[in-house]
Amino acid sequence: MISRIDLRGDALPEGGALRDLLPRAEFDVEAALETVRPICEDVRHRGSAAVIEWGEKFDGVRLESIRVPTGAIAEAVEQLDPAVRAALEESIRRARLVHREQRRTTHTTQVVPGGTVTEKWVPVERVGLYVPGGRSVYPSSVVMNVVPAQEAGVEGIAVASPPQKDFGGLPHPTILAACALLGVDEVYAAGGAQAVAMFAYGTAECLPVDLVTGPGNIYVAAAKRLLKGRIGIDAEAGPTEIAILADSTADPVHVAADLISQAEHDPMAAAVLVTDSEELAAATEAELKPQIAATKHVTDRIEPALAGRQSAIVLVNDLADGLKVVDAYAAEHLEIQTADAAAVADRVRNAGAIFVGPWAPVSLGDYCAGSNHVLPTGGCACHSSGLSVQSFLRGIHIVDYTRDALAEVTHHVVTLAEAEDLPAHGAALKARFGWKVPQQ
Repeated sequence: MISRIDLRGDALPEGGALRDLLPRAEFDVEAALETVRPICEDVRHRGSAAVIEWGEKFDGVRLESIRVPTGAIAEAVEQLDPAVRAALEESIRRARLVHREQRRTTHTTQVVPGGTVTEKWVPVERVGLYVPGGRSVYPSSVVMNVVPAQEAGVEGIAVASPPQKDFGGLPHPTILAACALLGVDEVYAAGGAQAVAMFAYGTAECLPVDLVTGPGNIYVAAAKRLLKGRIGIDAEAGPTEIAILADSTADPVHVAADLISQAEHDPMAAAVLVTDSEELAAATEAELKPQIAATKHVTDRIEPALAGRQSAIVLVNDLADGLKVVDAYAAEHLEIQTADAAAVADRVRNAGAIFVGPWAPVSLGDYCAGSNHVLPTGGCACHSSGLSVQSFLRGIHIVDYTRDALAEVTHHVVTLAEAEDLPAHGAALKARFGWKVPQQ
């Protein structure tokens, strides 16, 4: 059901050689570019009509308008199951607590007397937040995208989610209800590459945005890559991943349940256990079977995900080697289920989010930990962060120098400008001092 990779014995290779030994899903965004290019160009030239037609082709429903009526959003929250509403409200409350603390403040540094540089943090003006709507419904993704944007101070927030045939062409009502609970009333029934292009180019119904965030399928990722530059993006999200670093103290019931929890997302989802315990590996394998038999989505998601090349149990000599492996893997979600888990977690360098000990499973982070679940995938956690308030802010340097402060450094500026064969740069300072370099 799940393969093994045995890295015990010899010393682990370094860098890319180690990464090449580890399981990873195939996710060829480059190949998908040629599929999404004509879609994006069509939306660029024909606007909402193109979004509607591509939606009819891919989602099986013909719309009159892509903008969701505000009445439908209000109705969705009125009809929301009270238990689901309470859970969403708690998720929002906890996410606000965490993300509010991330807001950076303006800071001024006095470089010299009379010379300061201030870094001012300014939110982007308008964002487009994408919420998937394929195999599952993701109101939690509404929370994870909207909350940091709001806490950053973004004024214009638009949400897009694919139209659902079963709901008259509107996004899933739980998606709409989550928008209502967050005070977002600009929602579009648009999915896939056409939604990203709608945000990038704008249509008669939707003004263009500055930044697009949120996970999606390979075609959403390809459209983000294609349109990056015209819009900012958070990341090209690939299939979800969980890695668990565990030793003999871990409970195989917990480990198996957590592997399955990510495998149920998608047949390309990755579930990886890294352990120095042969006994834990065997017990986890044995535990997978009854737990899978007792759940849903077995043949279409869980079994192909666990059996795929992207999932494995990786055996290592010891925890030191296990840390090398998980750092090389750079998982979207990394659980530490070891003795002294907090100390082990502190040694991890590369992960989208780290979940410490047996009582902090990834599922908690998906919904109600307060952390953000929009995280880097495909090994990108070695250079990228998850979505946060910072994703929606821009740092602007404000340079303020007096005459004396400029005079004091002019000779250095002129020297460097001439060293780079850019004499006009130096002349811009000389002009302020009668074309003479001030004496020091």
